[in-house]
Amino acid sequence: MFDLHRLRLLRELKHRGTLAAVAAALSYAPSSVSQQLSQLEAEVGVPLLEPVGRRVRLTEQAEILVAHTEAVLERLERAEADIATSLADLTGTLRIASFQTAALALIPAALGLLRDRHPHLRVHVTQMEPERSLPALQARDFDLVLAEEYPGNPNPRSAELEQEDLLDDPLRLALPEPADAPDSSGPTAALRSLAHHPWVMEPEGTAARHWAMTLCRNAGFEPDVRFDTTDLLLHLRLVEQGHAAAFLPDLVWSGRPPAVPLRELPRGQRARRVFTVVRRGRSRHPAILACREALRQAVRPGRPAAG
Repeated sequence: MFDLHRLRLLRELKHRGTLAAVAAALSYAPSSVSQQLSQLEAEVGVPLLEPVGRRVRLTEQAEILVAHTEAVLERLERAEADIATSLADLTGTLRIASFQTAALALIPAALGLLRDRHPHLRVHVTQMEPERSLPALQARDFDLVLAEEYPGNPNPRSAELEQEDLLDDPLRLALPEPADAPDSSGPTAALRSLAHHPWVMEPEGTAARHWAMTLCRNAGFEPDVRFDTTDLLLHLRLVEQGHAAAFLPDLVWSGRPPAVPLRELPRGQRARRVFTVVRRGRSRHPAILACREALRQAVRPGRPAAG
């Protein structure tokens, strides 16, 4: 019988990439992680790691072990959910990761609902973009992630994760002062009117940046991106002060009236999908069910809920 603790260390190495990262995440000494994995190799009887420069990678046999470990851990998560369901009171800690606008617009209201209904449930929230939070969810750093998907830019879907749609968040062109586009002009014309104006966008490598660049190029111009930040409140401030044009989601207003002129985007590009993600086998846990219900109720009246 293979040692489950050592199998989990091997799984952690697959998801985190280095022995140092595994050690840091689990508060172990790197030498202890290496020793445990060496003992696992002795148990299995075949090499599990092979050097690649200063790093190591998993062998084919190690990948097989990790796949079986994932199945075991999924079953254990189902057992944990069944135990929690059998209890009268919801306790423990729920770890949530959310991107900024959802954290601002939805999380506070959801926390209030959870506090009132389940006062003994401890909720820990981290603001983190999906590019980082989804891998961290697989590594078991979080229990639930709020993520986003932009039109025409579907996220890779891991078989180890389960998604549930939360809402469709409208996306709009935010016009800086004094730049303006007549209300009668179409969405593409409104975009083209800002071809020579500075833009603020999310950093390169993000799904939001890829979507925004594609939108501008389809309108026939290369945007002059002078500001790069994941902080959409800074996007808004730059637009308000006339420094940049931007694409802003409705969640950024958190129920307040828009503070800058907005125009519709071309058809098929007018909303991003916002959804929750959990590890497979975790969706039946009462804390996950309670959190998802609280988030659904936190969606502002009048906003189109997904599904």
